[in-house]
Amino acid sequence: MARKEEPKIQPNNDLEKKIIEAFEVFDHSGKQVVDVREIGTILRSLGCCPTEAEIQEVILATENKEATGNIPLLNFLPYMCKAMIEHRFYPASAEMLLAAFRYFDKEQRGFLTKEKFAQLMLEEGEPFTQEEFDEMMQTALDPVTDTITYEYYINQLMVAPRDVYNIADEVELERKRIEAAAPKKRRASSLLRATQI
Repeated sequence: MARKEEPKIQPNNDLEKKIIEAFEVFDHSGKQVVDVREIGTILRSLGCCPTEAEIQEVILATENKEATGNIPLLNFLPYMCKAMIEHRFYPASAEMLLAAFRYFDKEQRGFLTKEKFAQLMLEEGEPFTQEEFDEMMQTALDPVTDTITYEYYINQLMVAPRDVYNIADEVELERKRIEAAAPKKRRASSLLRATQI
């Protein structure tokens, strides 16, 4: 028996719209489902900077329980709206990145060698894959000096349009405004007491 097609999810606000748009890029079947292997890329396309452990957390929380290996938009959308409003997976600030680069630049030259940068990115902490590193080097590496001038690189990273976290903040403010404007619900017992006074 063929499964009934789910109706297309319509966004209620700009945050949901951004998340749905990012999700749909990887929804190759058009059935509002993506492969779990696409989640990291979807999160990064939204401006998130999750660790591999955080990506696994998103997958575990949103994966289709009946058909493992895929994530339905119906599960992903509410989870990611909440995560964005909470500023989870938020990228590091320019100041934090600069402090990290300066920590590794022991001679305070304002740059790291290609070799040192490769060691840090591929071997230290949560290592990048070779593919991720190669992609990063396209922006980071100064082709003339063959070094990473980190203040310039950080400026390249920080150039971003109005990010999804700003949209999430606006959505949360609007929700709180609507909640504050709504009449307060009262219990029937308190209403009865009020009429007996």
